[in-house]
Amino acid sequence: MSAPRSVVKVVRGTKQFDGAGVRLCRSIGSGALRNLDPFLMLDEIKLPADQATAGFPSHPHRGFETCSIMLTGAMEHRDSYGNHGVIRDGGVQWMTAGRGIIHSEMPKVTTGMLHGFQLWINLPAKDKMVKPRYQDLQAADIPVVEGAGHSVRVMAGELEGARGPLTLRNPGTLLDVRLEAGAEWSADIDPAWNGFAYHLFVWGNDGATVTAKAAPSAPLKFLMAFGKPIGEPIVQYGPFVMNSELEIQQAFADYQSGALQNPNDDVWAAEE
Repeated sequence: MSAPRSVVKVVRGTKQFDGAGVRLCRSIGSGALRNLDPFLMLDEIKLPADQATAGFPSHPHRGFETCSIMLTGAMEHRDSYGNHGVIRDGGVQWMTAGRGIIHSEMPKVTTGMLHGFQLWINLPAKDKMVKPRYQDLQAADIPVVEGAGHSVRVMAGELEGARGPLTLRNPGTLLDVRLEAGAEWSADIDPAWNGFAYHLFVWGNDGATVTAKAAPSAPLKFLMAFGKPIGEPIVQYGPFVMNSELEIQQAFADYQSGALQNPNDDVWAAEE
């Protein structure tokens, strides 16, 4: 049996406003936890849909990836490459910003609850200027592993023979775990990988086995993510995440010149 992983940090999320004034809760990327290599930011949005209608209008990104997980509600995205889509209840979108993209994320519903997460994942230096890419999944596309008292949606990585459909540039695992009252569940993860469970517990690297147990009187559900550390310098300024100040300055220059708004593949010398 693999050695158990211990919880080394508990992070209380902070309330913030982002986009066009949408209220959210930020844990990774806050003062309590600047990052957890390769994870850069984790936001939870959970509020009545009519309080989030302003959404997240057009904004740029470069140098990392985003993963949007919609538990309830729907979110519509559009970008400067002409892509368009909607993720609904249980859906997931993985966006590789790479060398740069401008996109918007706007709520598609005005009633009920809007509940979801956005996770930012760093890219290694060799991949920061790749061509942007989207992977959109609806709930039916995501395999579910079921066992005694547990149900786990495997969005990325492998679990008990199930492979998540998301293709990652940096190795990782992304799971949506549901436990019945009193149930216990465990999984083995590469002990060198960094990871967390939300509400935010940071796992140590002292073992491979992560274990969760629901209270006898209530079910438990949580998001769990692990990733291989990149181990490179992180220079972040707003929506750009690079390896040096010069690269950040170039990102702003490219944005201001319109290179991200009207991308021309011929002008980029980037590996795909």
